[in-house]
Amino acid sequence: MHRLPIVVDSGEACGVGTAVMPAVRPVDPATCRGTFAMVSLGCPKNLVDSERMLGLLREDGWQLVGEPAGSDLVVVNTCAFIDASRAESYAAINEMLDLKKAGATRGVIVAGCLAERQKESLLDELPGVDAVIGVFSRDEIARAAERLIGGLGEQRSVFRPAPARALDDSGRMRVTPRHMAYLKISEGCDRTCTFCAIPKMRGKHATKPLEEVVREARELAADGVQELVIVAQDTTYYGIDLYGEPRLVELLDALEAVEGIEWIRLMYLYPIHFTDRLIEKIATSRKILPYLDMPLQHASDAVLKRMQRRVNRAATEELLEKLRARIPDLVLRTTFITGFPGETREQFAELVEFARRWRFERVGVFTYSLEPDTPAARLDGHLPEEEKTARRDELMLAQQPIAHDHARRQVGRILDVIVDRPSGEREDVWIGRTKCDAPDIDCVVYVTAPGTSAARPLTGRIVPVEIVASTGYDLAGILASGD
Repeated sequence: MHRLPIVVDSGEACGVGTAVMPAVRPVDPATCRGTFAMVSLGCPKNLVDSERMLGLLREDGWQLVGEPAGSDLVVVNTCAFIDASRAESYAAINEMLDLKKAGATRGVIVAGCLAERQKESLLDELPGVDAVIGVFSRDEIARAAERLIGGLGEQRSVFRPAPARALDDSGRMRVTPRHMAYLKISEGCDRTCTFCAIPKMRGKHATKPLEEVVREARELAADGVQELVIVAQDTTYYGIDLYGEPRLVELLDALEAVEGIEWIRLMYLYPIHFTDRLIEKIATSRKILPYLDMPLQHASDAVLKRMQRRVNRAATEELLEKLRARIPDLVLRTTFITGFPGETREQFAELVEFARRWRFERVGVFTYSLEPDTPAARLDGHLPEEEKTARRDELMLAQQPIAHDHARRQVGRILDVIVDRPSGEREDVWIGRTKCDAPDIDCVVYVTAPGTSAARPLTGRIVPVEIVASTGYDLAGILASGD
């Protein structure tokens, strides 16, 4: 979870936490409807929704500006996954409402997951909000903006039912660096994990038809994208609702054929439906990276059952053994939850032992967040916050030497690195990522490239880098000779 203010910049990349796009096409002053700013919160899937709204507003004649103060309106695309994300969303909305009270903007539109989760009550809680747009009403953003500026306040909320198929994400105004983009292949989730409210906000799983995904990928490639980051709520489930069987392998076959795409990164892979065909596809592909993001949440069978994950430790370990054995140079990312209701010290110790045994290269750990409208909220055995946090810290401390050891083992190797942005410290030092690192959430490589500069940039290129040092999680390297 991170706050991502959308800003206009003539460069192609910027520091972590802020999205910067290539120079924005100005709107014709004669037809410009007004100016707007956007604050986008939450996950990459939410960011795709923000980019779609940006594109729709641009096509309707609205000019994006970098700062909310002074704009005609502000759109806040919210997250509501856990308590901390809701608090961040409310804080962002209130900050924009303060600008409105001060006369620094004319209106505030709230969209996204918090809007969907709170629905009509959000207008009662925050009467200064001018319009509320649900997750599946995001394509109504231009009409909502027009009503706001026109002073038409009779319709302040717009909600649509979850669609049978995922929404069209083409025509986006991307805010990621030009060379990478998130590609959402489905919407919603059919899982019934007891801790998760996503199905209440995002609906049931809805596959985006394969041909539509490929069309979007071609559009992105034509815009300069080299790295596609595949996202969904449940990536391995792709196709079941639409085709009657998993179709992720067929989708990957088609995406590999898209000219211009060099890296395909898979995120949010649920361990169920991870077939031998899929493993073989990843293992033999030139473009699909040996990087798999597979949230496991826990290792204790008792906790997994209370979570209603529908998978046990034995099945998970069988899958991990296959992945490690069959995919060369595999890097595994996972997430765990500590302090789930009823989690005993013995069950937590089992989780720590599991993490140490499998030596995941990338791990995120979250404390259990009590969500009032989920089944887990009604379970017994809720733990104090300080105990949940202590367990999180203990697990992260156990993971740290594993991650540091992986970084040290890269020293001396020549690795392909996709360069994201200048370092901002020296003109010949750049920041990039290896195949092992997803944008924003994983490690980076500091690349020294003599002779490069703003006039001779390295941004957006995939280059060989000799790794010369590790600094904790991150790496440092030198552009290999001959590039």
